[in-house]
Amino acid sequence: MQDPRSNRERTEKTKAALIAAARALFVEKGYAETSTPEIVAAAGITRGALYHHFEDKRALFRAVVREEALAVKAAIEKATPDQLAPRAALIAGSNAYLDAMQINGRTRLLLIEGPTVLGFTEMKKLDEETTALALKEGLEVALSHGRKSGTPVDALADILSAAFDRAALAIDAGGDANRYRQAIGHMIERIAD
Repeated sequence: MQDPRSNRERTEKTKAALIAAARALFVEKGYAETSTPEIVAAAGITRGALYHHFEDKRALFRAVVREEALAVKAAIEKATPDQLAPRAALIAGSNAYLDAMQINGRTRLLLIEGPTVLGFTEMKKLDEETTALALKEGLEVALSHGRKSGTPVDALADILSAAFDRAALAIDAGGDANRYRQAIGHMIERIAD
């Protein structure tokens, strides 16, 4: 009888290899130009194993994008310990977001390919489960400490999230990261004043 733990470990190892190989190819070539035979060859895994773990290439892409979003969320959480003052936490979180988005290929996966392949609605849902959730929670705390309790936090989080994404795209295209950090910090100072 096989050890169920070894089966689970094998499964996780196979999925991780597929996700890593797919990520590298999606970053290098883009989703449309990447084929499943290329992915399985790069992962050293059979096509059958790919389709055992993922329904199709789009499902594998979804897993890649989800991992990227969770990595960004983890970076924000690490940069914003509970003892930080609300405004300082918002600024630290925004800087952590911009830093995390500078990982090679992440901007392409999350902000260009993700919406194209998965669509706005699915990407918004993923964002709401990860980085947008952290932003919304930070805004709620910051605004509850001030006199702006009537501010529509959901809408404000959407608008700020779009600004952060735009900054990440600009930095990815060669823009000065420090200038974008400074501008976002200024925005947060005004909002959480």
